Amino acid sequence: MKIRHVRALAVFGIALVALTGARGSSGGGCDNHSSSSSSGGSGHRDDDSSSSTGGGSLPGGGSSADKAARDVTIDECKYDPATKNLTARITVTNSGALDYDYDVTMKFVGATGGSVVPASATKTAIAVAAGASESAVLTTPYTGSGDGSEYTKCEVSRASRS
Repeated sequence: MKIRHVRALAVFGIALVALTGARGSSGGGCDNHSSSSSSGGSGHRDDDSSSSTGGGSLPGGGSSADKAARDVTIDECKYDPATKNLTARITVTNSGALDYDYDVTMKFVGATGGSVVPASATKTAIAVAAGASESAVLTTPYTGSGDGSEYTKCEVSRASRS
């Protein structure tokens, strides 16, 4: 009887994560306005869309990359005309009991079906102490000739922690 109960909880937990999505999967707007944001832009976490596990271990396991991606919140995505860069501001929250260094790659994309070539930005060695949060800014040069408005969102394409 106990094994069935544990299996049922594991299946429920995985289904819950699948339905709610990972924290890092929501994209922030890249609409050229500094106040645009997918989670308020004020550095707070939008936990309404995250799983109830709070970034800890999932029933039934989960890879380290999955856990690292869930620890990343996109605060803002925009084109910076002063530097001519696509910029993503993120917050990495380590709710675990160990300190970690995070490596995060963001992908800037256009509207579905558009002809925008995706752009990527990577930040390595973001040191986050156990139970703490750290902000980071990822940038990549804008190679277009316009105002960057063709990039409509950004998303976490890769995250790891060590």
